[in-house]
Amino acid sequence: MNDRVRTIGVSIPVPAPHAAELTAWRARFGDPLAHAVPPHITLLPPSQLHLDDLDAVREHLETTAAACAPFEVVLRGTATFRPVSPVVFVQVARGISECELLQSAVRTGPLRREIAFPYHPHVTVAHDVEEVALDRAELVLRDWEATFTVKGFSLYEHGADGVWRPREDFVFQQ
Repeated sequence: MNDRVRTIGVSIPVPAPHAAELTAWRARFGDPLAHAVPPHITLLPPSQLHLDDLDAVREHLETTAAACAPFEVVLRGTATFRPVSPVVFVQVARGISECELLQSAVRTGPLRREIAFPYHPHVTVAHDVEEVALDRAELVLRDWEATFTVKGFSLYEHGADGVWRPREDFVFQQ
């Protein structure tokens, strides 16, 4: 890979203590990415970024965050993308429209990207594991619920070690 190109993503991080709980569940379901991918609601999926474009991306994300106000998210219950994709997730039960508007704003300007599937805000709890583990995840967390206030989003970078790390936080200004 070109040393001037990075893989980035933009997401709403799930805050403590919910993040630790979801990471632990993901690990129990046998997901090898449990400790590599922090629990989050994706706004921009993994995308290639040339480092020369980083300043423009940062400015774009600052402008986007400045135009937003905090909103409440309720995560509740599970669903799956099977058979299209081997994923079980916790559903966004409240805050869907805010997530949709935010991802739409993020994916403009220097981050304009086509996405492979229609946007569906969620938090993955099992991915690329055996069917029995996917079934278990869907069943075990079907009554799981958490509520938190979204006050911003984060720019993540995919490290050479496969770990997604927050690079910078962008706080809502309204």
